[in-house]
Amino acid sequence: MTHESMPVSRLIPQRLPAGRLGVAVVAELVELIVTGQIKEGDLLPPEGPLSEHFGVSRTVLRESVKRLEEKGLVIVSQGRGTQVRAPGYWNMLDPVVLSALIDNDESLGVLDELTVVRASLESAMAGAVAVSHTPDDLRRLENALTAMRESAFETDSFRQADVVFHYALMEISGNGLAENIAKHLYKRAVESSRYQGINPPDAVPLTIDEHAAIVDAIRANDSAAAQLAMHEHIHVSWERRRLPDHSPHERPQDSDPDESDAQPSE
Repeated sequence: MTHESMPVSRLIPQRLPAGRLGVAVVAELVELIVTGQIKEGDLLPPEGPLSEHFGVSRTVLRESVKRLEEKGLVIVSQGRGTQVRAPGYWNMLDPVVLSALIDNDESLGVLDELTVVRASLESAMAGAVAVSHTPDDLRRLENALTAMRESAFETDSFRQADVVFHYALMEISGNGLAENIAKHLYKRAVESSRYQGINPPDAVPLTIDEHAAIVDAIRANDSAAAQLAMHEHIHVSWERRRLPDHSPHERPQDSDPDESDAQPSE
């Protein structure tokens, strides 16, 4: 690990359009940090050369660095400079940081971790809904499940119905903190082509059956069964979609991606 300031030319190969200004500066620096091109303990280049390289004023650069500090990626010390912090300090729920992590997740390790966290949060919320829900709450989930069945051959509509189901369950749970975290993770994940993964031909009916099991457990007021059904659904559906050449377990590709038109987001 080095604590010396790195030359601008080594960090950033191209000058960005001035019109993008601070947003582009922040996005580029976030990506350089999360990908390890600027490592923990490194100092960012001096303000003058860095602002000149990006084609922005020092004021814009200072605001951009302030945004990085708010995201937990760097710490600014008077007389020392701007130093990159360890990943444990990063706000990984920040949309820019989370998107950079997912977009550069070549090994799918971040998406594996995201799946573990999602499964824990959403299974807990499913269990809570099974214990306490109104007839209208149950009807809301049943309607979302019906929409999934009716859109089984329309990829975009099916994905949207899938999202509606999960969001409805999160909202019904009444756990605002878990809902907020899970929605952040889910929203960013479904925007990733890596998270969409492969497209086995039986993905849609399996996904519908898994959601039906969640609804059945909730209808029966069976908290343990609802938790298990949600936990299994999130993990199994990810393994079903996970790109085979990145899989932690040896398994053949399920099918040719062109064999089925509809693919669940979940």
